Amino acid sequence: MTARNHSRNRVVGLAALASDEDGAVDLRSTRRPRAKAAAAETVLRERRRGGTSYHKSQLQFLPVLLDFVPEPFHLSTPQFLNLLAGNIKKMSSTCIGCDVSLDEGGQALSEITTSLRLSLQLLVDILPKETIVWKLEMLRIGSSFVNSRLHAVKAQTLALASGYDELLPSCEEAQRLQGMLKNCRIRYFRDNGHTILMEGEFDIATTIKGAGYYRRSRQSDFVSDYLPPTPDEIEKVIDSLRILNFATDPVILSTLPDGNIVRGLAGLPREGPAVIVGYHMLMTLESLPMVAGVLRSTGINFRGLGHPLLFDENTEQLMPDSSLFDVYRILGAVPVTSLNFYKLLSEKHFVLLYPGGAREALHRKGEEYKLFWPEQPEFVRMASRFRATIIPFGVVGEDDICEILLDYDDLWNLPFYDIIDKELNRDSVKLREDSPGEVNHQAIHPIVVSPKVPGRFYFIFGKPIETRGREKELREKESAQHLYLHVKSEAESCIKYLKEKREEDPYRSILSRLLYQAVNGWTAEIPTFEP
Repeated sequence: MTARNHSRNRVVGLAALASDEDGAVDLRSTRRPRAKAAAAETVLRERRRGGTSYHKSQLQFLPVLLDFVPEPFHLSTPQFLNLLAGNIKKMSSTCIGCDVSLDEGGQALSEITTSLRLSLQLLVDILPKETIVWKLEMLRIGSSFVNSRLHAVKAQTLALASGYDELLPSCEEAQRLQGMLKNCRIRYFRDNGHTILMEGEFDIATTIKGAGYYRRSRQSDFVSDYLPPTPDEIEKVIDSLRILNFATDPVILSTLPDGNIVRGLAGLPREGPAVIVGYHMLMTLESLPMVAGVLRSTGINFRGLGHPLLFDENTEQLMPDSSLFDVYRILGAVPVTSLNFYKLLSEKHFVLLYPGGAREALHRKGEEYKLFWPEQPEFVRMASRFRATIIPFGVVGEDDICEILLDYDDLWNLPFYDIIDKELNRDSVKLREDSPGEVNHQAIHPIVVSPKVPGRFYFIFGKPIETRGREKELREKESAQHLYLHVKSEAESCIKYLKEKREEDPYRSILSRLLYQAVNGWTAEIPTFEP
């Protein structure tokens, strides 16, 4: 974005603000077509700008201050300068982050500053002092009215709270709104300023998708409402995983139909439907690197069947960051139900399934790489109904990056932990309660771990198992059970293979990998064992 266009967008934003009597900015006025579609039938307003928190903002003192400021200097007050300039830190980082040199970034920032001065001259004609005073009075009246009617709002609402908002107490106001509105979610943006909608790195459509608020009809449908991630969204996900990927340098292998194992994803089929089924690593450390890596490399989007916790509005309030699980929704995860599984396969998606669920991902000490699968062949019959390919996979590496200090059994011995456990699982959906064995213990709980000097993650996709042509055979319970046990055995074989072969990897440790890259370049692909 050039400095001139940046300035013009800010003038448009200020004009939109001046024309909105209750002080809230309708996102449809930001000229983002994707946001228009995403906000269909959803009340999505940015209440930060003064509509509901006017009585707490600096704007309430502005009418008194303007009495002492002659024209045309009324727009040079700190409040208006903050509103016009926005987050200068974000502006400069946006310029420098766009593959330009520091000199070019500095020159662009200088142009932006100059254009802001020109914008002030333009705004003097658009917003004379009398108009501003009148608008502020309308804002005060509108604020009182809006606050008196908040209890009647029942539509979905998304509150955007900026950490660097110098005009309004955004985070405090967002929490107040969530307490008053029945269907309100909060998304915090700690590095953004008051003019968040105009900052280059912010994407309102991504935020709506991540919060699960995009829908095509009055009722939400996690399958049909899904919008695949854009290239920019994929790169942002990859960037958010850069530390984990740097520390673990994942090795991905796949198995060709003839049984040969190769490095890369040549063994994955390119058309669905398919069921990707395997081991759930501790704290799901493998899921995001695997899904994002496959998506960027092949364009294949694994639609994960996730725990209902990932989609629960009450649970996200207990998290340190309410947007912690948004990335799963952006990458296509849906709540694990038979109906969603059916819909995904009927639309020929690649479905990522973890039969061990939370019990496997939150396992106890000494249980790494142990499968906690149910006894029933849950997914085999559904897969055969749609002639889906079943691909078992294995992953190892959790024991190379951390060690469990306190597991679920240890936590129960701590004073007052029962209160925390009850709060975490109070409203959660109970999964597999009727299943025998350990798999029915699907309680959500924290795990305390100690880090290790990082090793390496290893993934392998096993030989594809076809169900096409076996539909009639797999309707029989015995045949389905036999194939289910075969898939489970293949997943265990994948894990065993990786555990043995990683001992042959000279670059299993991050120290040896750093030495290799220091010699061969930091972008060089690091070798591994021969498959």
